[in-house]
Amino acid sequence: MNTWIAVGLTVLGCYAVKLAGLLVPAGAMERPFVRRLAALLPVALLAALTAQQTFADGHALVLDARAAGLGAAAVALILRAPFLLVVAAAVLVTAGVRALGG
Repeated sequence: MNTWIAVGLTVLGCYAVKLAGLLVPAGAMERPFVRRLAALLPVALLAALTAQQTFADGHALVLDARAAGLGAAAVALILRAPFLLVVAAAVLVTAGVRALGG
């Protein structure tokens, strides 16, 4: 498939999803279940993306420097470090583990 066809289909798909969201009646968004789902869904999707990018390599489960960096970020978050310090800790630990051959 041509790359531009794939890009065009992706653009159309994104526009269709956006349009579908705008066409949802306001009354449907006021339901408690929908509000709770709208609040929790982004967090769940971000957690799933983080787990997939950290622990997967194709179809295999891996534990490498990325997992160590994620662990360092988790510790920094538990210690209530500022966001930039959390990112810096993850980067430094990941780079250090990779430099040591891990």
